[in-house]
Amino acid sequence: MALILGLDPSLSCTGWGVIRTEGSRIVHIANGQVPTDARAPMAARLASLQAALADVIAAHRPDRAAAEEVFVNKNPQSTLKLAQARGCVLAACGAAGLAVNEHAARLVKKAVVGTGGADKTQVQAMVKVLLPGVQIAGADAADALAVAIADAHLA
Repeated sequence: MALILGLDPSLSCTGWGVIRTEGSRIVHIANGQVPTDARAPMAARLASLQAALADVIAAHRPDRAAAEEVFVNKNPQSTLKLAQARGCVLAACGAAGLAVNEHAARLVKKAVVGTGGADKTQVQAMVKVLLPGVQIAGADAADALAVAIADAHLA
């Protein structure tokens, strides 16, 4: 049995999802999203994100975490902001002593949907199939649950 925290890092809204594995069975525990205020200074946004994730980790006490690997956007500013948010996510996990498995987005989609080219709608639909009755907090939370599910299959 393992409790896995899946993370979909983003500066605007980081998704998180917690699942429990029991053999090959996967059970939904919780999910949510951590938005940041686009009008706030960067340091405040990053601090807010890290603190919120520290609270999630403290509340659910996962055994490990999994996060999407960073990808390069065409816009260097977007890539930099994503990397900074991802750093906060990893720092929150590291401060809690959690090991973090990193998975490429295409690999997550392939593990959950069956194809690495799946879109967000397909990922959300498959997460709902794999976690019957789940109430998903939003698209970013669905992506985070997909990361956790993929990690359960890949780790």
